[in-house]
Amino acid sequence: MNILHIIPGSGGSFYCGNCLRDSKYVQAMRKSDHQVVKLPMYLPLFADEHDLNREIPVFYGAISIYLKQMFPFFRKAPAWFDRLLNSKPMLKIASRFAGSTRAKGLEEMTVSMLLGEEGQQKEELEHMIDWIAENFNPDIIHLSNALLLGLAQRLREKMNVPVVCSLQDEDVWVDVMSPGARDTVWRLMSGKARHVNKFIAVSNYFATVMKTKMNLPADKLVSVHLGIEPEDYEYVPVEEKPRSIGFVSRMSQENGLDILVDAFIDLKKQNGFGDVRLVLTGGSTGDDKAGLSEARRKIKNNNLQDFVDWHDDFEEQGLRDFFRKVSLVSVPVRNGEAFGIYQLECMASGIPVVQPALGAFPEIVNRAGGGILYEPNTPSALSESLQQLLNDPEKMSRLSKNGRDGVIKHFNIGKQADGMIREYEECIRGYMQFA
Repeated sequence: MNILHIIPGSGGSFYCGNCLRDSKYVQAMRKSDHQVVKLPMYLPLFADEHDLNREIPVFYGAISIYLKQMFPFFRKAPAWFDRLLNSKPMLKIASRFAGSTRAKGLEEMTVSMLLGEEGQQKEELEHMIDWIAENFNPDIIHLSNALLLGLAQRLREKMNVPVVCSLQDEDVWVDVMSPGARDTVWRLMSGKARHVNKFIAVSNYFATVMKTKMNLPADKLVSVHLGIEPEDYEYVPVEEKPRSIGFVSRMSQENGLDILVDAFIDLKKQNGFGDVRLVLTGGSTGDDKAGLSEARRKIKNNNLQDFVDWHDDFEEQGLRDFFRKVSLVSVPVRNGEAFGIYQLECMASGIPVVQPALGAFPEIVNRAGGGILYEPNTPSALSESLQQLLNDPEKMSRLSKNGRDGVIKHFNIGKQADGMIREYEECIRGYMQFA
């Protein structure tokens, strides 16, 4: 089967769970002898997602489409100027500045993208389709998220193949917009859904959320959990490590970095935790500078600099080094998440997770059995949960083993990829039947 994945890139400036999710599925499907091509949009993909089969351009380059959307005279810029703006070095630089990975200020762009062939980026859509037609002959096209639904109609018409679309954290992007823009985006996404053959949510929780928000028919919606290859992660029993608390995600207020820092400060004020360290990784964007400065200020004001490790490298070997350092992990995302693939990575490494009882966290933690939940999502509640777990080495050891076993049993990427392939095959059969 020839499978085309269209994936928004993060530029590699921060730990992008959705990017990793797409990459891991692609790797697993290739092991099953399917030909899979990753086509990046906006920004380059993670460093470990480089497609080894061919040099694939980045479509809808973030700098170019932003300038053309905001300043119409750029729409008449010569082709060489577009090529310069869309070069991977320029896009890598752009990913480190504020605005490229958030919705505020990009409402008009989001609406235009969802309009597809009727939006300001219609020429780029045709350019993408021409490249696909010349370089790949897909049997099915997989859109990484519903914010790309503006592509669906033209892709399905021109390539004459079914289109499927993942659902993963779109609400995080849309719901921070102004009320008028937010309503427009949800309405457009709901209307464009008719051009998609099937929606594939990353969790049962998020399937329910998006079914309501997009008014999706039940027969077009399924859930396929994320997965990882457990053998890619070194299992180290938690009792063999010093006591340390980790954070692995984009280091932002939205992901609760400040909640964890405040919880750690509170924990260090209690008796019996003098040895406990905090290890933070995941990168950041320009939007996160103020929050990071505040976190560093709090740590310094409480004389905890020597107990905090800012672990800069979060790709490949750097991430493996991080997992060896920490004995438990918490990413207290303020409003929960559609999944959170770092949970699987941690549990596969023998690291229990401590997550708020929000979003899909209960679904994943309870199924894998490698962590605990707390509520409400406040620094004091998190501190109390961390204290209880750190003071119970037998429970930590049990969770360490259960988490690894649970990932192997329920979240092995090979099994999850097989489920995704079955959904593809069903879509192709249905599409051919009515073609």
